[in-house]
Amino acid sequence: MLNMAEGVARLDALTQSPVVDALARAFDAAGFELALVGGPVRDALLGRETHDLDFTTDARPDDILRIVTPISTARWDIGRDFGTIGARVQGEQVEITTYRADSYDGITRKPVVEFGTNLDDDLVRRDFTVNAMALRLPGRSLVDPSGGVEDLLAQRLRTPVDPDISFGDDPLRMLRAARFASQLSFDVDPETVEAMGRLAGTLQIVSPERVQGELTRLLQTDDPVRGIRLLVETGLMELFLPEIPALRLEIDEHHHHKDVYEHSLTVLRQARELEVARNPGAAPDVPLRLAALLHDIGKPATRRLEPGGAVTFHHHDVKGARMARKRLKELRFDSDTIEAVATLIELHLRFFGYSEGAWTDSAVRRYVRDAGAQLDRLHILTRADVTTRNKRKAQRLANAYDDIERRIAELRGQEELDAIRPELDGNRIQEILGIPPGREVGQAYRFLLELRLDEGVIGADAAEQRLREWWAARG
Repeated sequence: MLNMAEGVARLDALTQSPVVDALARAFDAAGFELALVGGPVRDALLGRETHDLDFTTDARPDDILRIVTPISTARWDIGRDFGTIGARVQGEQVEITTYRADSYDGITRKPVVEFGTNLDDDLVRRDFTVNAMALRLPGRSLVDPSGGVEDLLAQRLRTPVDPDISFGDDPLRMLRAARFASQLSFDVDPETVEAMGRLAGTLQIVSPERVQGELTRLLQTDDPVRGIRLLVETGLMELFLPEIPALRLEIDEHHHHKDVYEHSLTVLRQARELEVARNPGAAPDVPLRLAALLHDIGKPATRRLEPGGAVTFHHHDVKGARMARKRLKELRFDSDTIEAVATLIELHLRFFGYSEGAWTDSAVRRYVRDAGAQLDRLHILTRADVTTRNKRKAQRLANAYDDIERRIAELRGQEELDAIRPELDGNRIQEILGIPPGREVGQAYRFLLELRLDEGVIGADAAEQRLREWWAARG
């Protein structure tokens, strides 16, 4: 719950920081207005850590640059056309933007940039009321023309103007609503939600890169499930990740399969919790969270009703990996993320055979080899994939995964498990067999790799003997 007295005290402390004080003095001396705006004001009132310092002013870009030059160690003007100048002041990165009064053409989300003349007009063109508050400097007076404080108290997200106008100007704001709902644990105002549903189709004018950016930020929050539900309920998810709403399969009357959509959201929540517990203080793991969300997207395409009424999803892991790779590529995710997510989805069922019978050391080595760099993420995803309400079954699976992690650790201590390779390289294979580079060297290498996986480290001499025997048996 927001405590206004504490919030005001935090705002006051923020304005006394060296960077804010230096900028306030510089702009005041130059005869220009300056205000701390948006996220820093919101977060200070909420008691959240502030990472970015954004300011707004009636000074034009050239004036901003002139004012900050004497008090900064670095400056950049990549956003000059939009009125933004960046600088490093007192060791902190800041952005200062001229008041804006933009207009939109309703066809693209690129605004016709127009500089404004007063702070109130600048604020009401912003996305949500809780982001449309400013603190004038150096006088430290709060400016809140659209009721942002009241919405903070109500834990509510609402647009400063009619949501149809706000989202019509920039449809990306609808995705930002979902992201802020997750980030702040706020509810979106019903009128705003209705507008999101009506205007969902306008998201098509937004570039895939921008959509991907908001999806990534949403997944980085502490409660991504809240925002994902909102995107599915308003129809927005259908436009860029339709595989998620498609998980809402109709459950047959005998309940032969669980609700895949709800299961996937539970897996995402549990994966985030395990990730944070295992890696405290680390940055949010977006590939892991994507894999948790998408791990079952192959189920709708592989769903089969078997004789007797059972429902199966054979090979949904392989199908889902292909689907994820295609969709994430369309959303312009980087290749490392795409491959990590696809690998995790393809392997997420592999462990469940372990709980049905002890694996050989060879099987454990293959599990590690196939997971590669994704092994730690696969540990988390596989544990998170257990959503059964049967406590005995859940405990049995947890015990089995404790055991496989223990065995991996033991083998890792005995062998170079993270870099499994044959004990003889290609050059040595050619020397022993007296053959030139070519296909047969590759075949010999694969034979030795399988030998390494099956039997572990046997030594170079034994590997050479086995290689000669294999070669002789080939005739």
